[in-house]
Amino acid sequence: MKKMFIVSVCLLKMITAFTQETAMREFMSKRFGMFIHFGPVTLRGTEIGWSRGREVPMEEYDTLYKEFNPVLFNADTWVKTARDAGMRYLVITAKHHDGFCLWPTAVSSYNIGNSLFKRDIVGELAQACRRQGITFCVYFTVLDWHDPDYPVKNPHDTALNVKGDMGRFVMTMKKELKEIVTRYHPFMLWFDGYWDKCWTVEDGKEIYRYLKTLDPRLVVNNRLGKGGALSDPQSVGDFLTPEQTIGQMNMKEPWESCITICDQWAWKPNDHMKTLKQCIQTLERTAGGNGNLLFNVGPMMDGRMEARQITRLREMGDWLKKYGESIYDTKGGPYPPDEQMVTTRKGKKIYVHLLEKKTGTLALPLIPGVRVQKAHFMRGADLAFTQDQQTGVSIRLPDTLPEPISSVIVLEVDNEIEP
Repeated sequence: MKKMFIVSVCLLKMITAFTQETAMREFMSKRFGMFIHFGPVTLRGTEIGWSRGREVPMEEYDTLYKEFNPVLFNADTWVKTARDAGMRYLVITAKHHDGFCLWPTAVSSYNIGNSLFKRDIVGELAQACRRQGITFCVYFTVLDWHDPDYPVKNPHDTALNVKGDMGRFVMTMKKELKEIVTRYHPFMLWFDGYWDKCWTVEDGKEIYRYLKTLDPRLVVNNRLGKGGALSDPQSVGDFLTPEQTIGQMNMKEPWESCITICDQWAWKPNDHMKTLKQCIQTLERTAGGNGNLLFNVGPMMDGRMEARQITRLREMGDWLKKYGESIYDTKGGPYPPDEQMVTTRKGKKIYVHLLEKKTGTLALPLIPGVRVQKAHFMRGADLAFTQDQQTGVSIRLPDTLPEPISSVIVLEVDNEIEP
């Protein structure tokens, strides 16, 4: 009996490792996702969570949900916006640091079911994603300034802190997470809020193990521990999460950059928005470094996304309709990104994303064991080139590039490049 138990445990570990590995490959192949920060704070146009007790008094912030009624929210419209942008997954802030839950949880009364709106935003988005073929994911904080058991009440005023009960708080987290995982079946959970001293690495490991018992295939970001967003021994999770910056080229560890389309995560009136060139080249630089881009939008107080943001995202989608082959399901490199270009690759093709033309010739080092057989613009004309051991590959560029934002050159080679 003991031997059978040991074999069963080993088999379970192998299955879990396999499902996690295949899930991670699927996740990283998507390359482009939509991050959505949304909640009652949109009534004030200030930052979600962080404006509590600063721009918005705590007592006022904590009662905004009583006015919150985003009557123009339409889950299918949000998901269609993501799909039209060429995004392949969506992450919604089911619970941010302010503690408000966008689903009608049975664990806390501070939730959407007790607002004027009452409808289950998380549930409606999960269903809309499945209808439209977008992978559904959930953001969940590991801190909660509203929960009576969490010791930190206001990060801007430590005098308000209390003793709390972290053991009970972790149990509350598990109950809320079980609702999310078993009710909505997200592909990935995106955690945040790891920095307070009361949260420990062991807390993170406990939650991670618990989640894998609920769904072994579940993908989890690396902010459950204390290591932060980048690679660190104290991180707990499956992939790195550089924030508001494009990650460094990394062929060993999976990563995803989360970056806002405007400046603020939650909606802000007249917030500065990135140009189409900035948006496209951010996506290219991320893929070229072997990472995913989680691009954030903040819907308005009535539940609509701003028309200008929808337009910008659709423009990105139009570009991806032409050049998506060079982004989706690719690996970064083989050349490291620089000011002039980034490269991606798939099979026996290298995609050179020309971000800026500095000279009439593009010079690339030779790759050992690989020879270029053909060079051409994606969906365009062939390009003359030479290659030899001394000078490498030299590609002649036309006076005018076909795309003002970024032209993509395809190099067809005789061997796949590993890793």
